[in-house]
Amino acid sequence: MTVLAYVRVSTEDQSTEAQRHSIAALHNVEHWYADEATSGATKAIQRPGFAELFKFARKGDTLIVSAIDRLGRDTIDLLETVEALKAKGVAVVSMREGFDLSSPIGKAMLTMLAAVAELERSNIKARQLAGITRARAMGQKLGAPKKIDDAAVHAWRKANSATIQETATQFGISVAAVKRACAIKLSFSYQG
Repeated sequence: MTVLAYVRVSTEDQSTEAQRHSIAALHNVEHWYADEATSGATKAIQRPGFAELFKFARKGDTLIVSAIDRLGRDTIDLLETVEALKAKGVAVVSMREGFDLSSPIGKAMLTMLAAVAELERSNIKARQLAGITRARAMGQKLGAPKKIDDAAVHAWRKANSATIQETATQFGISVAAVKRACAIKLSFSYQG
């Protein structure tokens, strides 16, 4: 029976030290696994640190996390991760929530907490979409500024009787960008 610990932070300017300290204060951890600058939206098994942990974990081991959101923020991924660990005979203990996630009550709590987290992310996305819609309604342009002068691309291609590939090479842009530039220019010509 080995005690394992997993810590994760989402950005490079964050540190796993606080998580490590809180876990080490209560548990005698034999093996530490970490993923730094790794989003919780990335599936657990696709994170190098967690993949290494999963490969090592054996029946009877206990995995300690500081909070369930360290395993992931997506309900389905969280449940699949816990189920996969449980199938290997690994118990999962979340310190913040204060329960063993492999027990029936722990699994029920995990499902509820993960659902709340997913609902919050959906609300954030809805607010973001509302902000984008409002900005567009006010005439604000969104995204990176356009770097390709469609008229210049179209004019050069026409003046040189060039192929799409030759035009792309001339301007250092993709074939698709040349096609879009020429299509936009043609649509303006027909409207005039």
